[in-house]
Amino acid sequence: MSIDDRTEVSSEQSNRERELTDKVVASFAGAPDPRLREVLTGLTEHLHAFIREVRLTQDEWASAIDFLTAVGHITDDRRQEFILLSDVFGASMQTVTVNNEAVAGETESTVFGPFFVDDAPAIESGGDISQGAPGQACWVEGTVTDIDGNPVAHARIEVWEADDDGFYDVQYSDGRVAARGHLFSDENGRFAFWGLTPTPYPIPFDGPVGRMLDAVGRSPMRASHLHFMVTAEGQRTLITHIFVRGDELLDRDSVFGVKDTLIKDFVEQPAGTPTPDGRDLGENTWSRVEFDIVLAPESAPTGG
Repeated sequence: MSIDDRTEVSSEQSNRERELTDKVVASFAGAPDPRLREVLTGLTEHLHAFIREVRLTQDEWASAIDFLTAVGHITDDRRQEFILLSDVFGASMQTVTVNNEAVAGETESTVFGPFFVDDAPAIESGGDISQGAPGQACWVEGTVTDIDGNPVAHARIEVWEADDDGFYDVQYSDGRVAARGHLFSDENGRFAFWGLTPTPYPIPFDGPVGRMLDAVGRSPMRASHLHFMVTAEGQRTLITHIFVRGDELLDRDSVFGVKDTLIKDFVEQPAGTPTPDGRDLGENTWSRVEFDIVLAPESAPTGG
């Protein structure tokens, strides 16, 4: 059934609407960059089709403009509301999916999120990224290999996460850096570090995106996770998370980022259990998780 059949518009009305779409599409025909022309043409076709399908009213259009303006106003160098908007519509996750075509055996990608920061502090193998952020200590270890099982030495591993109160360091008021860092895999592809056991937290919901979620009855909560970005020469950059098995939010993560292969066992250790590196945690419990990372080759197909 066509858009016009569903909305019962007249043939004359349909022709007028189609003519406008054609005019806008034609205005991009002279773009010297063929990819730019393709993207803008596709955007125009789909945007006009959406307006026609839902019979968007002028009041609704004005509300949408106000909403996007509010998204822009709240965005700054520490908060990216447009990424949040993309995330909650699944657009971020769909872009990740399109641009990381499946390669047998590789670690799956997921959303980048709005809280990555360049130049995170370096730590040695076995170091602690938490830097005093509140939360239960967690020992994270694993290997980085290629899809043939060969160890990838000197892979740069960026890690970042929220603290036990649900905040990333960029949300702190004092500017300190915590719960993020980078390290490198060793000659055998091994890596290990101390972080925090991930806990659920809400995406920022005090802005327009939060108000939209509230209006449709959706939760802003994200499933518990730890972020990774892994880069190595000759390998495709991996942006991913690992998630906590048993988290009740795994099937309703607010940004649709959960994949079954990324759900891991964070095994709690009783107080007094010896740590892998001899660290004294006193009477505190801690957890440990193993995450083996498999990188796809740089020549692996991507979308586009």
